[in-house]
Amino acid sequence: MPELPEVETVRRTLAPRLLGRAIEEVEVFRPAQVRYPDPETFRRSLRGRRFAEPGRRGKYLLLHLEGGGVLICHLRMSGRLYLTPAGAPRAPHTHVVFHLDDGQELRYQDQRTFGGFHLPDPDGRGTPEGLLTLGPEPLDDAFTPAYLHSRLAGRRAPVKAVLLDQSAVAGLGNIYADESLFRAGIRPDRPAGEVTPEEAEALWAAIRAVLAEAIAHRGTTFSLYLDGEGRAGDYYRLLRVFGRQGQPCPRCGAAVVKSRVAGRGTHWCPQCQR
Repeated sequence: MPELPEVETVRRTLAPRLLGRAIEEVEVFRPAQVRYPDPETFRRSLRGRRFAEPGRRGKYLLLHLEGGGVLICHLRMSGRLYLTPAGAPRAPHTHVVFHLDDGQELRYQDQRTFGGFHLPDPDGRGTPEGLLTLGPEPLDDAFTPAYLHSRLAGRRAPVKAVLLDQSAVAGLGNIYADESLFRAGIRPDRPAGEVTPEEAEALWAAIRAVLAEAIAHRGTTFSLYLDGEGRAGDYYRLLRVFGRQGQPCPRCGAAVVKSRVAGRGTHWCPQCQR
């Protein structure tokens, strides 16, 4: 699933080419990808609107509109949102197409169909519940070592489970939780309440460093993720533990293991993360 670095990369690649562009028409080939409102209202409401500066909150892409309103997109497992010339062949699983006034098309492609769009009413009705309950952005000032420790304190759940809780930290997912815990030297199945303030500060620093590094490399592509220009991210080669089960730990040489924590496949070093 695209996480914060991937969604931020999509935002950055779309922004210079989408800003100020008008939507001439919208085609919805799979109505279920429009979560709110109904597809016809969705199409009618977007015709003639111009895009303002795109934003992001957690894993949600926020395509702001001039004059107010926002088109919300969540890519989920396999969604792709990218710009391409109108004449380019349409790939399989292209479910929504926005025709723009400069001859481009903004296309939404989703093989597994878990993602989609919300166009909330002016009063906010139709906003996805997950967006309303997000915690602080991990690269913002509100995310501090003290805040992180307060979310871990008293919890019996594994520390990884807390990191995956979007109401605790917005945008962090499986890949970057594993990478951050490895960098901080914290075992992912350790009870969150056992993490000391000093360890929470190390984890805070690791989260911010890993995310910044991943954004700089345009995210991680295993198979499906592409940015807003249809390009793969290249952070995969820099991953230290995720997807490297059985390979030597880059720090100590012990074999990286894969176990199940918080219902997710989890990669860690049994020597470095105690």
